[in-house]
Amino acid sequence: MPAKKSSTPNRGFKVADQIQRDLSELIARELKDPRVGLVTIQAVEVTPDYAHAKVFFSLLTGDPAETTQGLNAAAGFLRTGLFKRLHIHTVPTLHFVFDRTTERAADMNALIARAVSSRAKDD
Repeated sequence: MPAKKSSTPNRGFKVADQIQRDLSELIARELKDPRVGLVTIQAVEVTPDYAHAKVFFSLLTGDPAETTQGLNAAAGFLRTGLFKRLHIHTVPTLHFVFDRTTERAADMNALIARAVSSRAKDD
């Protein structure tokens, strides 16, 4: 039997986008955990049944492991805040994951710059 199609196309993406916006605001304004510093929510992936959401974040300063612990400890509080803002039947359980994409991009830029400078010396 084929899977039932959602009545609204891309609804999962819209829900994930709204969760991202609301979480950014909740963390910045209402979360008082000292382990959580300047956090940027990079992306949110929601399962098709909206039971779980994987939240990718990056940090300006601080320890990623400590911040992950702080965010996962506050997941229930943040989920309650999302429940008040979102108008969906199931608010997903939040799972926070540190996103290393910006670190990798900086490392790649440094490698490229080093390769370009060594090539210029050779010429």
